[in-house]
Amino acid sequence: MPPSEKTRLPGQDALRDSVLGGDLVFLLARANALMLAAANAALAEHGLKARSYSVLALAADGARPTQRELAEFLRLDPSQIVALVDGLEKRQLIERRTDPADRRANVLVATDAGRALFARAQESARAVELGLLATVTPEEHERLADLLRLLAFPDWAVSDSRTGQRSRGTARSARHLG
Repeated sequence: MPPSEKTRLPGQDALRDSVLGGDLVFLLARANALMLAAANAALAEHGLKARSYSVLALAADGARPTQRELAEFLRLDPSQIVALVDGLEKRQLIERRTDPADRRANVLVATDAGRALFARAQESARAVELGLLATVTPEEHERLADLLRLLAFPDWAVSDSRTGQRSRGTARSARHLG
């Protein structure tokens, strides 16, 4: 039974059909809340939540981000990033290393244990994604991901002036929870 049916209350259909049922801000917020709750539940078995998973994912992917870059990319306060990094570092999942390009900054790198945990956690996160999106076709799933990338990274969207087609430049299509 889909999660929405398990928790449906009397009158909920009327609320769904209200003015908010067509409000994109509300719909994105609600979808985000449902996705985060399910992801956090699945990631708990790995000792992670969506935010710590995101930090570990970027470190394990070889992106070598600085804490400042993470704060901007994940749209978190730098103090939140410090707490997330400290927690992952305490568990020996990531390390801070001096950035060769700027010795005043540190980059984050996953340890072998961090990469192994990320691989297992990624499977759990992917299962949640597929479960919550079970009602959409694979084509709709990919289209949703494309549209969300356009919203999340508008400066990465490039329009071809000749064809009007949009592309995402050189940005890689990675599946990470935020």
